[in-house]
Amino acid sequence: MSDSIRFILNGEDITLSSLRPTETLLDFLRLQRRLTGTKEGCAEGDCGACTVLVGRLIDGGLYYESVNACIRFVGSLHATHVVTVEHLAAQNGTLHPVQQAMVDCHGSQCGFCTPGFIMSLYGLWLSTEKPSRAQIEKSLQGNLCRCTGYEPIVKAAEQVSQKRPSALFDPLEKTRADIIARLWAMQGGDTIEIAEGADRLIVPGSVAALAQVLADEPKATVVAGSTDVGLWVTKQMRRLNPVVFINHLTDLQRISVEDDGLSIGAGVTYSRAFAVIAEKIPAFANLINRIGGEQVRNMGTIGGNIANGSPIGDTPPPLIALGATVKLRSTAGTRSLPLEDFFIEYGKQDRHPGEFVEGIFVPYPASDAHFAVYKISKRRDEDISAACGAFHLSLDTAGNVQDIRIAFGGMAGTPKRARSVEAELIGKPWTEATVTAARDAFDSDYTPLSDWRASAEYRQLTAKNLLIRFYLETAGAPQELKRFATAEA
Repeated sequence: MSDSIRFILNGEDITLSSLRPTETLLDFLRLQRRLTGTKEGCAEGDCGACTVLVGRLIDGGLYYESVNACIRFVGSLHATHVVTVEHLAAQNGTLHPVQQAMVDCHGSQCGFCTPGFIMSLYGLWLSTEKPSRAQIEKSLQGNLCRCTGYEPIVKAAEQVSQKRPSALFDPLEKTRADIIARLWAMQGGDTIEIAEGADRLIVPGSVAALAQVLADEPKATVVAGSTDVGLWVTKQMRRLNPVVFINHLTDLQRISVEDDGLSIGAGVTYSRAFAVIAEKIPAFANLINRIGGEQVRNMGTIGGNIANGSPIGDTPPPLIALGATVKLRSTAGTRSLPLEDFFIEYGKQDRHPGEFVEGIFVPYPASDAHFAVYKISKRRDEDISAACGAFHLSLDTAGNVQDIRIAFGGMAGTPKRARSVEAELIGKPWTEATVTAARDAFDSDYTPLSDWRASAEYRQLTAKNLLIRFYLETAGAPQELKRFATAEA
């Protein structure tokens, strides 16, 4: 057992043996370290003003990712390197090329959001030598600015990618070998436990230790990416006790490409899963690009999205449509069940005391199958779904529906299949008449609620229309689809 969290902040080793389990990185930076370049804008991971980089060792290499400091807990930082905007400029005051490009291109007006933009662009600068405009825009999805209109910021990113200075200038490239050695020294198999009054935080040393911790503390809050749990603290002011952090457990961060599907560890982030999913299940990857911003995708995990059980989580509908199974683990062993059976009712999942989600298995769609995912939200990027629908269709040689799985989020208290619609379609010809006749069966499957994202009537009509859209896309009817898209808009 150990009683302290250790990490590197810019160039300094930090050791904390007194720490509240829900202390955010943003508060630590601003209040404890007086590093005020990191701003609080929204306190919910939306605006990006608090963006910093967190570096961690993965397969022996050191990788930096942009994260939201406002919802990242300090307890999750063991054996990482935290980099703030204050670390970029040289000691003589010379700006980093990313900072200088923002000056040259007039990428800042009021300046409040500027440090967050710089850190997002710096993360892109470190990972991508000559980014395309699409890559630049994707890296900035999680940063909001009310002044510049973004074009000067995009131009700054394009400018800095054209001529890269010597690596010896960059503060992270100069010290990379030293940082790697220091982070290796911080790693170990010990379980960390810190008590602060009545509060406790636990960092298990292994997956087996995690199982034992949850056997002893079945009501503990397990935190992986904190993209949702962080808001429980910053918006709802909830006290969580004890908190168990698992984002460091490499055994939960593995992806296995198998002959019939993907095995994805519960700790795999959206960003880490993206490349493999884009290759094997492209339609699913398109959805991942619309989950939060880059900072959220760097923190959030597919396993956490499942374990949280939210009816508007983005990943369960496509996973259910694909026939995914979830693997649960405890000190008693492991068990697997279809993901659709994991969700029982709102706020309740089929998870025994002491169990945690260890991973998921996602079958590939058959080569001749049709698979599509549609996310409906007020904003295209970085927004929560009003509804999310997934469709997985197989036809026989005669053009009849051999099998179809339809799943929606945002339409019920849990992610749920449209079994009545499926029953209306199976065995029948895949035609406009069949599909149109099946639309009304949605009324038997779902009774959605009205909230500020959408009315119940809108959600129900949207589900019906998405079935028509899926038919038009699979039937190869571009003109009809174009007319449908215009009417839908």
